[in-house]
Amino acid sequence: MLGMVEIGGEELPVPLAHPDPLVLELNRLHDQLKEKDRELGDSQSEIKALRATEVLKDKAIEELTNEFNKLDKKLSFAEKLLDQKNLEIKKLTSEKKEALAAQYAAEATLRRVHANQKDDDSIPIESVIAPLEADIKMFKNQIAALQEDKKALERLSKSKEAALLEAEKILRSALERALIVEEVQNHNFELKRQIEICQEENRILDKTNRQKVLEVEKLTQTIKELEEAILAGGAAANAIRDYQRQISELHRGIKVSANRVATVVANEWKDENDKVMPVKQWLEERRLLQAEMQRLRDKLVISERTANAEAQIKDKLKLRLKTLEEGLKHVSRFSANPNAFCGSPKPGKSNHIFAFLSSNNALKKLSTSQPRASTIRKSSPLRQPNIENEVTNDANGELKQVNSLKKKHGSGENLLRKSIWASRSKVVDSGEKENKEINENTTVNVGKFKDNEIAVSGDFKMKNGGNGESHTKGCNSDDVVSGFLYDRLQKEVISLRKSCEAKDGTLNAKDEELKMLMKKVDTLTKAIEVEFKKMKREAATREKESVLVKMEDNKKIRNTDSLKRVKELSRAIIL
Repeated sequence: MLGMVEIGGEELPVPLAHPDPLVLELNRLHDQLKEKDRELGDSQSEIKALRATEVLKDKAIEELTNEFNKLDKKLSFAEKLLDQKNLEIKKLTSEKKEALAAQYAAEATLRRVHANQKDDDSIPIESVIAPLEADIKMFKNQIAALQEDKKALERLSKSKEAALLEAEKILRSALERALIVEEVQNHNFELKRQIEICQEENRILDKTNRQKVLEVEKLTQTIKELEEAILAGGAAANAIRDYQRQISELHRGIKVSANRVATVVANEWKDENDKVMPVKQWLEERRLLQAEMQRLRDKLVISERTANAEAQIKDKLKLRLKTLEEGLKHVSRFSANPNAFCGSPKPGKSNHIFAFLSSNNALKKLSTSQPRASTIRKSSPLRQPNIENEVTNDANGELKQVNSLKKKHGSGENLLRKSIWASRSKVVDSGEKENKEINENTTVNVGKFKDNEIAVSGDFKMKNGGNGESHTKGCNSDDVVSGFLYDRLQKEVISLRKSCEAKDGTLNAKDEELKMLMKKVDTLTKAIEVEFKKMKREAATREKESVLVKMEDNKKIRNTDSLKRVKELSRAIIL
């Protein structure tokens, strides 16, 4: 019923062509269980891999958070520097304005001085211009230094903007990684749900498997009971058919005997020349004669076989007796007193034993191969092994007794004589029993000689169909069944048929129930799959919506932050 196939490194039973649908269903359920186990193993391996990736991603997130914190610290430090530089720029601009105001005031004073010089040549101009020129040079140097500081601050602001852009890129990548991690976590959660669902399905399938196994065991028991009942019904039907055949043969024999009596009565008042035999009767008598000839041939073949078997047994017994004589001679040589204890073996004894065996075989020939009508069918080839077994058993018994003689040196001849006489009495008793049985069979079957001839003709007709049935017919042709037993057999056959029909009906009902249950299971599995797919779709849509909302919020936050920073930078630059 089941073959072996390797599935995932394990040898498993594979269903061969089996007519029972329950066995096929059980095999299919076993295959489904193994597939679910495989899927569980794959999902567990995926979960382990995803856990490892989660650990790595957590480490990467920690590193990114550390880098982000460092960048935040750098940004705060740069902002502080910018504030300081802005303050310095403000101070420098205020000093520049003061210097310009001082320059303007100096120029005005110079103008006034020039005007006063024109008016009064007493005050020297150089003494007034020299300190003012020194102040102008100093202020010009300060202005150049302030311009250089301004260029350096612009460079710093550009480098900080580039650093801010890089930090934004890093933050975006970190957010993308975080989203991937969230997706992986959601996928792990879904896989865990699937594993739980698969485990529940496996439990349900195990329960259904156990139920199916119990149902299959019950069905196998019922099938065995039905087979036993069918076999009993078949045996009864065969017996009924045999009885019907015997009855038909008896009817045919009655018709033949009636035809013979009618022809004899019709031919009594006719002359010898006017006596005519009808064609049908001549054909029937010809068939009967041919059947008798065939019977005699079979009898000759059986007698030849028995003669050959007896000759073989004689040869075997002669060889055994020769070995016994040699053993007795050997014992007589090595004994202390050969004349007193054992005596020398004489050829007369062996001749006596040979005559005794030949007389036994002659008795068996007479008992088994007498030409009697009642024992022709009973002396079939099936009886030959029994005869041979009896002879061989007697011979084996004699050999055992003679071997015991070899051990006991004192009383060898006496035990040999006792064993020979015992075997002779056994053979005589068996011959008398066989003759008694043959006489009883002849006395019983003298009145049925014609019936036996008709049965022989029927056997000769059935030989063309098959030789196997002829022996059974021959063995059962002498049986007689009463009407009470026949009616009882008919009642038993009818009751068996009714019970078989009832059991067939119960089996069909159980098959239909199983089919309905399988349909229900299929519909439930389909509904569960549809609901599971719907849940998956809803979860995917929810996750997508949440991801989109998060992305939009992050974009808004980034835009607001970037706008604030740009405004602050623009204000700082303006100041």
